[in-house]
Amino acid sequence: MKRINERGDIITILILVPLFSALAIWGWTAYTGVKTIRDLLKENKKLREAITNLTREDQIGYAKVVRQERKGGRLSTTLLFVETARDDKLKQILRKEYTVEGDVIHFDALVVKFSNQMVLDGKERAMYLWRRVYGEYMTPSEGFPIESEGEEPERYRGILERLPIRDRVMFWSAIWDLASNPQKLKEHNIEAIYGNVVYTRLREGLIYVFKISSTGQVYPETVPVM
Repeated sequence: MKRINERGDIITILILVPLFSALAIWGWTAYTGVKTIRDLLKENKKLREAITNLTREDQIGYAKVVRQERKGGRLSTTLLFVETARDDKLKQILRKEYTVEGDVIHFDALVVKFSNQMVLDGKERAMYLWRRVYGEYMTPSEGFPIESEGEEPERYRGILERLPIRDRVMFWSAIWDLASNPQKLKEHNIEAIYGNVVYTRLREGLIYVFKISSTGQVYPETVPVM
């Protein structure tokens, strides 16, 4: 009889331990973290504070020709693309070289506008994420990446430092994903996520500075190399 009771006790323990462990994990998750991007965007005060702290940007990088040469009768352009810091236009946070056929180059950015409800002071904020570079003989999908989709962009690295790592990963992954699902934007208090492609014919001896207009559009401003 004693052996039977012992066996019953063991079975009870084997059942209860996983059950209590699951309940503990569920309770800890509910207490310490958010479960969805909807919860993160609507309920997380630290995230809303971080977005509120975004300052208006008027320059987000520049490009210049390294060399232009003809190969097999067709012109190719090697360009240097530089992304600058939000708080210092002279500080370079990303440098990449690309060689593209032709001299008309497209620069593709993703603009993220947060609604007034998302920002603590009620004033709209925006982020600018660089996507890719491509030439006139390429399709956008064939373009060369600038930032890696789904990852934290260099330009905004540290802006969410007060959030747990899992929340940061969820935020950036969702921002890139929502660009292709505009129906979900309003329920997440994001006014818009849209592509902003600018293109121009590049020439040696010039720098093409990417500026932000008063309406939030990206455009190139040409200045001579000093």
